[in-house]
Amino acid sequence: MSREIRRAGVLGAGVMGSAIAAHLVNAGIDVVLLDLEIEKGGRTLNLAAESVKLMAKSKPSPIFVGDWLKRIKTGCFERDLAELKNCDWVIEVVKEDLTVKQALFEKVVPHLRADAILTSNTSGIPIHQLSAALPESLQTRFCGTHFFNPPRYMKLLEIIPGPKTDSGLVDFFVEFGESCLGKGVVIAKDCPNFIANRIGVLAMMGVMRAMIDGEYSIEEVDKLMGPLSGRPKSAVFKTADIVGLDTFAHVADNLYEAATDDEMREHFVLPHAIRAMIDKGILGRKTGAGFYNKVKNDIQTIDLETLTYRERQRANFPSVEILKNVDDLGERLRKLVAMDDRAGNFVWQAMSTVMVYAVNRLGEVSDDIVNVDRAMRWGFSWELGPFETWDVLGVQHVADRLVAEGRAVPELINKMLAKGCDVFYKRENGQPKFLNIDNLTYEEIPGRPNVIILSDYKQSANRVVKTTPGASLVDLGDGVACLEFHSKMNAIGSDTIAMTQYAVKTVESQFDALVIANQGGNFSAGANLMLLLMEAQEGNFEDINLMIAAFQKATSSIRYCKKPVVVAPFGLTLGGGCEYSLHADGVEAAAETYMGLVEVGVGLIPAGGGTKEMLLRHVGGAAKRGEKDLLTPLRRLFETVGMGKVATSAAEAREFGFMRDQDGVTMNLDALLLAAKSRARALADMGYTPPPVPNDIPVLGEPAFAALKLGLYMMRQGGYISEHDQTIGTHLARILTGGALTPGTTMTEQHVLDLEREAFLRLCGERKSLERIQHMLTKGKPLRN
Repeated sequence: MSREIRRAGVLGAGVMGSAIAAHLVNAGIDVVLLDLEIEKGGRTLNLAAESVKLMAKSKPSPIFVGDWLKRIKTGCFERDLAELKNCDWVIEVVKEDLTVKQALFEKVVPHLRADAILTSNTSGIPIHQLSAALPESLQTRFCGTHFFNPPRYMKLLEIIPGPKTDSGLVDFFVEFGESCLGKGVVIAKDCPNFIANRIGVLAMMGVMRAMIDGEYSIEEVDKLMGPLSGRPKSAVFKTADIVGLDTFAHVADNLYEAATDDEMREHFVLPHAIRAMIDKGILGRKTGAGFYNKVKNDIQTIDLETLTYRERQRANFPSVEILKNVDDLGERLRKLVAMDDRAGNFVWQAMSTVMVYAVNRLGEVSDDIVNVDRAMRWGFSWELGPFETWDVLGVQHVADRLVAEGRAVPELINKMLAKGCDVFYKRENGQPKFLNIDNLTYEEIPGRPNVIILSDYKQSANRVVKTTPGASLVDLGDGVACLEFHSKMNAIGSDTIAMTQYAVKTVESQFDALVIANQGGNFSAGANLMLLLMEAQEGNFEDINLMIAAFQKATSSIRYCKKPVVVAPFGLTLGGGCEYSLHADGVEAAAETYMGLVEVGVGLIPAGGGTKEMLLRHVGGAAKRGEKDLLTPLRRLFETVGMGKVATSAAEAREFGFMRDQDGVTMNLDALLLAAKSRARALADMGYTPPPVPNDIPVLGEPAFAALKLGLYMMRQGGYISEHDQTIGTHLARILTGGALTPGTTMTEQHVLDLEREAFLRLCGERKSLERIQHMLTKGKPLRN
């Protein structure tokens, strides 16, 4: 990248503007946030400063670490526009009103550097109209940069060039957005609401209309149009509540006004009931209630006729139940739309409407299918974009069904089929390709910066060294191998443990380095609890002991491998997944990594070496630095593990001690594998030597044990923990303080591992621990008994 963005100005501190400012801080950029000042209650309020205060309380948080909000410098439009003179990039995020935006631009332009970039986060105002209000010299440095809300968590960034935008600036923002901001970037045309909102809002409006016309309930629609059909868990109406009905209506209204030649224009007219909800101030989560309303622990659903809330009803589709065990989405969709009943007909109507609409928008919103599919996956969290859906349902099959129903088949589809092109995507010699709609030939899918796809490697000849149901060893090239988990939730069971030991031995003899990574939904949710529960209920404690010993042996093999090992955690990295990370020579984590030793939540303690590694980092580290007070870091460690704390970002994982200062963080999850591979390769190139086995871990002994037990007693008396929590905490305290060893002496690593295993086994024999495991398996959340 020839440009560099170190300081950015954000104009507008509303929900979106302030969240964009926070995410720029996440990316290491200094930010100045400006908005109006208003008089309220006899006080002058700076809206930018107030928005930062609100973000400190927001859940989920827009910032990786709460203290980082202090890095946002706030000010007001009236006095502080001069702050923009040192900004490399200024992004406008004020009210969606052309006149308001143009007036602000007029004030801002004199304060911009001659090489500064100016962009707008507009979701619907034509970029060419905004560009026309700017000096000609600035028009080449202006474009649309449309983030999706919330910016920290939503992957999509749409770049919309204006009529005079420099092509180099567009290229820069693609790479900057991907590499620095962690986004999936698509280039959209300057058309009404660009790509994702244009197609996504049509999809939602079509579903709402079909619900009303077909007399479906809100619950039925969300059941059908959620994960069952490859859409997010929030489905349709929960998504609308999250976005805000007023925001949703604004986009729909804008589309109706602007897309005058759209054949589906009437679909953008809001149903009367939804307009009535907005008029009554029922806007979704921002007002406390929308289509759904949470009352204590119960969820109620709105009655669209009376606009009052009723008990949530269970959606009952007997035919759908048989699809629960169909994991492959393509197979599930084909079976679902083939059902001639209320469920199948609804999903077919919803899917086919969007598929046809997406084809008809080609050339208007984008010139290629890849941008459209990416926009819908990244902006609306669909598992498949519309053209990928055409492929899994079968282009010829869908066309035939449209004809049978008397519906128009898009011209492009007829041309494709006439030429023998019956898919939008295909593989040739292992290379993924897409259909160029201009000449109906297949071309290589455009690459993204620093992104490699593990599944592509596995399809290449001789890349898979060994595979089992739970894990595989894959040759990444350049002397680096990858141990990939691929069990359900990437849970660590005997299969994964055995593959770990195989991977280490193979790498020691055939490779230069090992990466432990995968590209599933999460790195690992921890150990296989179902297997553990079954063994405990049967009283097979010797088998459990062997399982724990094998787990410890696997993590130790990672720690003392003769070649460097780098772990690449992301998403949920809990329990055993965290323990794998703790034992690596290096960690390259995705920015969105939620890491913690959460075993106390299921009535256990970390026994795969995790307790030992945390003890080495906190207490052992303090001792090596010559610190005299070892009780303070011990208390901090005891609180982190004993309360099952989970870091909500990789940056916070550093603060908790799950990651070290020298470990890396990658903003873009899709670039994580390459970053981890590069880190492993670098460690190998430096001349790697395994670490020595630590046999000098400080023993704090009985005095520290008593101090920790007193803390547990006080928490129990205060009602903060249960009796069983106290029991678990006592076992943990005993491990951390060295068991029966004499204070002031040292202990070996093996001694701590033995203490871990002993405590784990004892807790497996506790009825309340088994109840916690059972509850987690059946309810998906911890039980505090």
